Amino acid sequence: MRFALVSVLILAAAVLSAAQPANLSSPGEKRIANIKQLTFGGENAEAYFSSSGKQLIYQSKRDGHKCDRIYSMNIDGSATKQVSNGEGRTTCAYFFKGGKRVVYASTHSGGKDCPPEPDRSKGYVWPVYGDYELYTAKADGTDIKRLTNVPGYDAEATVSPDGKKIVFTSERDGDLELYSMDINGKNIKRLTNEIGYDGGAFFSPDSKMIVWRRSSPKTEAEIARYKELLALKLVVPTVFEIWVMNADGTNKRQVTNLGAASFAPFFTPDGKRIIFCTNYFDPNKADRRRQPNFDLALINLDGTGIERVTFNETFDGFPMFSPDGKKLVFASNRNSANPGDTNVFIADWVN
Repeated sequence: MRFALVSVLILAAAVLSAAQPANLSSPGEKRIANIKQLTFGGENAEAYFSSSGKQLIYQSKRDGHKCDRIYSMNIDGSATKQVSNGEGRTTCAYFFKGGKRVVYASTHSGGKDCPPEPDRSKGYVWPVYGDYELYTAKADGTDIKRLTNVPGYDAEATVSPDGKKIVFTSERDGDLELYSMDINGKNIKRLTNEIGYDGGAFFSPDSKMIVWRRSSPKTEAEIARYKELLALKLVVPTVFEIWVMNADGTNKRQVTNLGAASFAPFFTPDGKRIIFCTNYFDPNKADRRRQPNFDLALINLDGTGIERVTFNETFDGFPMFSPDGKKLVFASNRNSANPGDTNVFIADWVN
């Protein structure tokens, strides 16, 4: 689901050759160096490190497949392999601590085929497929075990660095809220309780905090529209703000107040700042006739000190730091050979 924004914005593309251009950076990108492209062609995003920092797991629509599947690869782009079983649509994969197992969401229990695309007559919407359930598997894709089994959307799972908890988004109580559970699926606890879409959550490096994106319909008309679309398994991703809270759901506080589509937040290695994706810097973000430009940005936990990180004129999103803090992986439309190609890139992080 976190990749739905990119899927809306980009077109399917052929797999391309893996030649590295001389320079993948844009002027002003002082925080990232030695950028390397890891995938070439199609829709590739949400690449996340293993706890060893040696592997990545990500979702990709490639090789003529009609919807996303889960893949893993080494951080140099080698040893790519499919992890999911090839049935249904998958999203939001993450390694467990130690790298021996993974968690991801899949619709395959509802059918082997890809679910239908959302109804675009409703405007700019994301689908919230009710058949999404969470599964774990060995890192090679075998030994699939179902973690959730309730009506409605269950997806967007990530694992705490200490290996004890999973945070995820679920529709089980009638709204899109955040929940935590043990890595075996037990002791489920609801963490958010206000109407609106809460999702895309990640733990802090010490596992004591959670950062996530939230949409907050406020007026009666906005709330009615949100409920109407959710009943149709749709949401409108127009404005998201970044929030943080303690891992037990206490001390919730809003970090950004940008009035933009801000999502895919992740803590910096020291836990003092957040890197995230936003169209805040795009002067034409309100123009729905054109593709918005998303960039990566840094911000302090108290909402001060916003700093733009990427300056490419297309899409940059889904950032994650390596466990040692030396690398940043992200998805981008930069260096696209075909319109809308989204690929995975890795770079050295410059403090």
